Amino acid sequence: MAGFVGSNGLRVRSGGGRDVCVVRGVSMSLEWRKGLAAVAIAGGLLVPNGVLGTHAMETMTAVRADTTTETRRLNTQESAVISLFQETTPSVAYVTTFAGGRTPFSMNIMEIPSGTGSGFVWDSDGHIVTNFHVIKSAEAARITLNNQEVFNAELVGYDADKDVAVLQIDADKKKLKPISIGTSKNLIVGQSTYAIGNPFGLDHTLTTGVVSGLGREMRSPTGRPITNVIQTDAAINPGNSGGPLLDSQGKIIGMNTSIYSPSGASSGVGFAIPIDTLKSIVNELIRNGRIVRPVIGISYLESSQSRALGISEGVLILDVPKGSPAAKAGLQGTSRASFGKVVLGDIILSIDNKPIADETDLFKVNRKFLIAEMIRSLFGVNSD
Repeated sequence: MAGFVGSNGLRVRSGGGRDVCVVRGVSMSLEWRKGLAAVAIAGGLLVPNGVLGTHAMETMTAVRADTTTETRRLNTQESAVISLFQETTPSVAYVTTFAGGRTPFSMNIMEIPSGTGSGFVWDSDGHIVTNFHVIKSAEAARITLNNQEVFNAELVGYDADKDVAVLQIDADKKKLKPISIGTSKNLIVGQSTYAIGNPFGLDHTLTTGVVSGLGREMRSPTGRPITNVIQTDAAINPGNSGGPLLDSQGKIIGMNTSIYSPSGASSGVGFAIPIDTLKSIVNELIRNGRIVRPVIGISYLESSQSRALGISEGVLILDVPKGSPAAKAGLQGTSRASFGKVVLGDIILSIDNKPIADETDLFKVNRKFLIAEMIRSLFGVNSD
């Protein structure tokens, strides 16, 4: 073989019937040259004519150095967040809801996707927890797990007053990874939070932030207050609803439910229902399929309207149904007398010595009592 000089200055020649590769003045036999070529190919380098030159060797070394550098760029905190995401993602579900409809060209009824949201695996029995407003108007729902398996979901129960719903899927228990339950007690403003969900249909998206406020209050889909809500600046967008809010240990501390934003997109103020509130609701829904709460048995006038009537505090009773706890306690509703005159009903000023300024206070106090206690506690009533 006639000798030649390659573009990298490498000279290959035939010497004494033995193929020799000269690299920077070092002679190697054909077996060594093939071995180096195999190493180069395994490292992702393609060597023409099986010749490994100095440029190729330097490139291979550089690739290895870059790989090592990339690995070292992850600091301890980054590695912890990556581990948290990888460990928790299998517990997060993608919720797709459907509504009935007809195709434009036929009268056939079909399922039309009506919305998406997030949820998480509660236990190995296939219970999936999400927000009530995610499935509120749906006629059917499907759950997509992290492994891309899709299941039809059945509604177990919901609590509209707390914006919580529990679905169930028929999945192999071995394929379900229940989320790790934490606590919302003793949270501190400033501690790290991590939200995983499906914003805008982009499944399993991670956003990070901190607890930016505690003890917030928000309205449920029924208009009733949800108290002790967690505020976070982790980006929560449409589609994140129902997903978990995690602490730095990867444990759920709340369920992402809404944002405060005039535009509808994340504005850095998101809200999550605390897990300590969520646990009792979810467990009761799984046991009974519904939430049983004490009721007074009245209809009332909203405070914004009662203030126009000159009622500065308390809750004005509009109606007291027969047989209700309020009727048994002797409460009177608003009525109309002869000649059209309106006779205002009783105004609830306190319950069990707790002042009632408006209907929000009424709901808060009401939740603290057992059903059997309610009638005994309804004595803080002012009737003019």
